[in-house]
Amino acid sequence: MASLSLISPAAAAARQRPAPRSPAAARPLPLLPFLRGGGGGGAAVAVAARAYRVTVEHEGEKRTMEVEEGETILERALEEGMEVPHDCKLGVCMTCPARLLSGAVDQSEGMLSDDVIDRGYALLCVSYPRSDCAIRVIPEEELLSLQLATAND
Repeated sequence: MASLSLISPAAAAARQRPAPRSPAAARPLPLLPFLRGGGGGGAAVAVAARAYRVTVEHEGEKRTMEVEEGETILERALEEGMEVPHDCKLGVCMTCPARLLSGAVDQSEGMLSDDVIDRGYALLCVSYPRSDCAIRVIPEEELLSLQLATAND
């Protein structure tokens, strides 16, 4: 048989109430601004995602935009209204080829061979900037011929 415990309503309410806090603990914490990158002398509670300045050249137009660390260059270019070629957005079809002119990108999700990447080629749909960079959109045929030629090596 289960035993029942009888407690008064006042005792039950006291059990549900949080323990009293010190006056300092009762004050709300000040909101700290989000920091980009390093910041100054104090410790930060939270840090915003880093953004990089990326210049994209396409059809005679040069546009510089801020690309967040977790965002692809293609995503940002499309949001900025650039009409850059693309299709699968998975790094497989090679419809969004580009030449990295300066800086660094992570495109480990794509299907380009390492030697093609080492020559400065990239796919916009899987290119996450890792520094400020400049990139030029190139004809699909340029990258396809290079990728096929190096596949036979």
